[in-house]
Amino acid sequence: MDTSPPKSAPRIPLAVSGIQVNFCKNPRCMNFGRPASPDVQSCGRGAMDRNQDTYRILGASRKRTNLGCNLCGETPPLKSNLAISEELIRLSRYLDTNQIPSCPAESCSNHSVNILVPKAYYSFGKTKSGSQRYRCRECGVTFAVGGATIRQKRPEINEPVFKLLVNKMPMNRIMEVAGISASTLYGKIDFIHQRCLSFVASHERRFPDLPIRRLYLSVDRQDHMLNWKAANDKRNVVLSAVGCADNKTGYVFGIHVNYDASLDAERVERETLELGDNSQRAPFRRHARVWLAQDYMESLRKNIKLKAAKRRLRDNIQDEYDDSVGREDIEASEAQTFETGLPYAGMQVHSEYTMYAHFLLLKRLLGNVEKVRFFLDQDSGIRAACLSAFWPEILEKRCDAFYVRVNNRLTVNMKRRLKADSNKELDDFRATNSAYAELTDRELRHVVIKERLQELVNIGKWNDRWLFYPFPDMSEPEKAICWLTDLQDHSYDADHMAWLYSKGTLHGIDRFFMQTRRRLSLLERPISTASGEGRKWYGYNPYNPAMVGKMLDIFRVFYNYIEAGKDKMTPAMRMGLMSSPAAYTNVLETT
Repeated sequence: MDTSPPKSAPRIPLAVSGIQVNFCKNPRCMNFGRPASPDVQSCGRGAMDRNQDTYRILGASRKRTNLGCNLCGETPPLKSNLAISEELIRLSRYLDTNQIPSCPAESCSNHSVNILVPKAYYSFGKTKSGSQRYRCRECGVTFAVGGATIRQKRPEINEPVFKLLVNKMPMNRIMEVAGISASTLYGKIDFIHQRCLSFVASHERRFPDLPIRRLYLSVDRQDHMLNWKAANDKRNVVLSAVGCADNKTGYVFGIHVNYDASLDAERVERETLELGDNSQRAPFRRHARVWLAQDYMESLRKNIKLKAAKRRLRDNIQDEYDDSVGREDIEASEAQTFETGLPYAGMQVHSEYTMYAHFLLLKRLLGNVEKVRFFLDQDSGIRAACLSAFWPEILEKRCDAFYVRVNNRLTVNMKRRLKADSNKELDDFRATNSAYAELTDRELRHVVIKERLQELVNIGKWNDRWLFYPFPDMSEPEKAICWLTDLQDHSYDADHMAWLYSKGTLHGIDRFFMQTRRRLSLLERPISTASGEGRKWYGYNPYNPAMVGKMLDIFRVFYNYIEAGKDKMTPAMRMGLMSSPAAYTNVLETT
């Protein structure tokens, strides 16, 4: 693929590998999913009669460019399709490795059954070179499986190290318990990470073939701050991880950090100067995906507003709309400050490109699902990425997206009081309506939500219609939900909509985020420094930014496949990917 910049930039960034996200993001607009033309459009009288598109280019400055929709007035920022394609390749690389081997006998029924399927093969020792050997249970053929893996000394401690990593053991204590050096421990982590990716890839390649009817997925982001590396530069590096989980089974489909360890910042900066990219508009740059030194300095100059904390949920929702509208790029929610810096190795990716790639990867995994409902944290970047990836499914009514906003600033006593008040109101409602006397609490909640649909509240520049959910619980004591993909075609009746609103929660992904804080010492919450000034110090956290993504990948495998819940099942078992919990050795022996 030729990635060199064109002699004269097209009107919008060209499509790359079938990716083109530069279109109106309003689902009710005729331009939704219909990209603008890359060709220069005629102006003046009669232009619309010459089959011109219905977009205009706004703010064609050196910095940012927006696309103006002439039909509805939306002004989404232009994005680099090349950058999204590069990020998608990075996130999906684990799936594109060699397929897991199976029985080599073409006449055998196990020929298409990979070695990880339970009760299909026997382990049959190892070759002299150390490759694992298997015997097929069906035909008796033996075969060896090898691969380029990280060489290991003291392989007997791989499993103990794996267990300690996901059970809050600090790095120094792991070295002490295992009797190993720091370099050996980091080598073990690299090995465990490699095996986890191989293990999860072997199972997630099966998703497109699973007969899944419905999924209710929650999507949110979690920030991770890293310690500063030099005493004379005490700026934290802030990385953002976007994650998606199924609210029913708990399965986490992906957790992706906006950081690429494979890039050399000096080389990228040098190539940027050689190409003259600094004078190009952002979406047309060769390296639009990553934070350059120039981007960092521009962000410092702009980020001078401090946001006041407000207690009311409606105020928080309005604040988010105001912040989005005030940003030069509505989809770019991250900003650098004088207390934050860029990674000393590798490069930080603009978070919106990671989010676009995240949803495109979800689309690849979920292509066989009949209907998908997304419940998104109120984030304009997450919204744009979701609608851009799933626009055909949205128009086909196979996908819907909802904003969910939760007030997490309440004390335990306030949460208990809200829950008690809600229970009392429900009892009073049943007592004063004899027709509902025999209804269960669940049925009565459905009735109340259906009534509340007549009282939606318009908030924000776009007058999005929010339902303030009337039934708090301890994890989500105050919650509001907004339907983002209302096509206003009346295809859903009131009962159906009440059911969908009742499903609105971020619980699936929030539980995973909570567990990462509780069980990974490397990603614990910060401790304020004595001098303050907005800086944070992490007692056990890493200096190397690559460790954030590695630990989240490792923990995702533990969370999905190894740790069983109270029902004795793992998320992977509930999803139909496994018949029993995986053992640590199952993961570590994957090749």
